[in-house]
Amino acid sequence: MAELLKIHEQNPEMRKIRKAVDVLRRGGLVIYPTDTVYGVGCDLHNKKGVEKLMGFLGIKANKLNLSFICHNLSEVAHYTKPIATHVFKILKKALPGPYTFLLAAGNQVPKILPVSKKTVGVRIPANNIARALVEELGNPIISASIKDDDAILQYTPDPEIIFARCPRPVEVVIDGGLSGVEPSTVIDLTTEEVRVVRQGAGDVGLLL
Repeated sequence: MAELLKIHEQNPEMRKIRKAVDVLRRGGLVIYPTDTVYGVGCDLHNKKGVEKLMGFLGIKANKLNLSFICHNLSEVAHYTKPIATHVFKILKKALPGPYTFLLAAGNQVPKILPVSKKTVGVRIPANNIARALVEELGNPIISASIKDDDAILQYTPDPEIIFARCPRPVEVVIDGGLSGVEPSTVIDLTTEEVRVVRQGAGDVGLLL
């Protein structure tokens, strides 16, 4: 059964962060807060964890379109092809923030994931818990939003409700308080034209 771990978003207790990171390092799944909705993720470098996450989400490797939760722009650049100056300016303006950016995948990505990917979605959430997890882990968390079957409210903001419904194999649900109900805005930066793939939280006009 999963454990509910309460962590203060403003000042995350490192003892609890390390406990969640230990789960990630051994291939476990953790549900955690972001600056938009709650996400479920695993250690990007743990093959067992990635396979477990795909099983949890019910997707196959060729349908693997998940986000890399990163700590900073240097970490983002490690998993992408060289970032053009105009793209870097957009990233610097937007992050940390409620955006997922699609970028051309670098050489590291195909070695990690069970499928070759031409693009990768990257996020740096404006959430202290999410960023503390990634910093302590030492590499990105590969992640997806926690969706609800409710036709009206697609994303549950209450971590206690998420925990009550939480099936295996999730080992830890981090309670970082209520989340929003809108996912991140997804923006494609793989071509010269900036393209909004999904409008969610965040004002795209501020980035252009």
